[in-house]
Amino acid sequence: MNINNDIKPISYIKANAAEILAQVNETHRPVYVTQNGVAKAVLLDTESYEKMKKALGLLKLMAQGERDIADEKVISQDEFFSELDRDLAITDND
Repeated sequence: MNINNDIKPISYIKANAAEILAQVNETHRPVYVTQNGVAKAVLLDTESYEKMKKALGLLKLMAQGERDIADEKVISQDEFFSELDRDLAITDND
């Protein structure tokens, strides 16, 4: 794998869009788009993009959990499940 194959100028992208899309979908590697020699965008297949979004979502949840722990915004497991049982019992009776 040579990353230089994944860096393309915008003019190449314009002239070879179908080929680039096929490459991105086949290899699942991003293509970096340059304009005047400067990286300006990244092309990514949809499957990789969705996986990346899910991973970022999990990382955000983990970061929030770490902040909650640091801020001592936590309850014990027993207390959590007691509250959950209480909430579900109220919902079941409605």
